[in-house]
Amino acid sequence: MEVVVIGNVTLDIICQTVNEVPRYDSIAFDHVAVTPGGCGSNVALGLSASGIQPALVACCGRDNASSLIGKYWRDAGINLDFLERVPDVHTGTSVGLVDSDFQPRFIHTTGANAYLSSDKLDITSYVDLGARLVHIAGYFVLPGLLDIELAGKLEEAKRAGMLTSLDVVRSPRMDTPDVLWPCLPYLDIFMCNEHEGWRITGHKELRSIAKELRDRGGSTIIIKLGKEGCWLENDDFAELIPGLRVDVVDTTGAGDAFAAGLITALIYGSDVREACQAGNAAGARIAGSLGTLAGWGFK
Repeated sequence: MEVVVIGNVTLDIICQTVNEVPRYDSIAFDHVAVTPGGCGSNVALGLSASGIQPALVACCGRDNASSLIGKYWRDAGINLDFLERVPDVHTGTSVGLVDSDFQPRFIHTTGANAYLSSDKLDITSYVDLGARLVHIAGYFVLPGLLDIELAGKLEEAKRAGMLTSLDVVRSPRMDTPDVLWPCLPYLDIFMCNEHEGWRITGHKELRSIAKELRDRGGSTIIIKLGKEGCWLENDDFAELIPGLRVDVVDTTGAGDAFAAGLITALIYGSDVREACQAGNAAGARIAGSLGTLAGWGFK
């Protein structure tokens, strides 16, 4: 076990192409993917497909949805020792409607993800099992992690010699980001996209977003820019890392693939600039097919 991924998990139903949803009439679409989803699952499966052994720290229900997505995790060799199956609560579920611009709109229910809390994170056990990096995926959609205790867990991980990273996902909770600030000094890498960066900091310009996050204690800030690549800023770099041009089919999960590609490169010894290039390549790979997994080779 080299990486611990802490995050949300869902059953994803991705439908393409859906541009409008009438209130009363039925609509038809041409393609569908039914797979595991959620930022935590997406990153863990991406790591596994890249040759990294991850553990997944998450909560799901004891239902048919968890059985379906659990098979993917087991087949991929993901360590599930820290997965909690919550009785009498449904597994998180997302229905994604992908439009003609290849952008998904989600209908989502949190389900068992709400039961993942900071006090369930066992840093000592992760270290004992050999983990070198701990990654928080989908931070703002995990209400149980939005407390001061998470900063203490990240500090513990840093003291133990682990790398730490955190990626956010769009949520109304990012409009009141006070809970994030105590975490930033204990993160080696903080990731968001341009829209999320604006929502969190109130700034729209990339350098201003990065400066605000660094002034609040962030070390390395990575702002994902889709097909344009990403903005990287720390003590050594302040530059745009260009993206790759691909024929886009669906952008669902591309940001999580970026995180998986970046983490994989770091584990293999790349510097953060090289890791951003690997992240861009992984995001482009996923954007070339429907859903979050086909680009990794999962069926």
